Amino acid sequence: MSAHCMLTGAQPGFGNRISHSHRRTSRRFDPNIQSKRYWLPSEGRYVRLRLSARGIKTVDTIGIEAAVARIRARGGKV
Repeated sequence: MSAHCMLTGAQPGFGNRISHSHRRTSRRFDPNIQSKRYWLPSEGRYVRLRLSARGIKTVDTIGIEAAVARIRARGGKV
């Protein structure tokens, strides 16, 4: 699966790895994506979301119902 957050949309960043001799090769900065299961009371079921660490904190702040509404507004499938 791709390394992106369903809620915040965080995606990998790209840059260069620089060796001691200063040769540059490309590298990838992946976000801290974790799979987390939440109980969705309005639908009476669990949903499994792939969220970044920032996305998990956002769900804790705004609640799972509002977070799922944001994901669906972005066109994501829950």
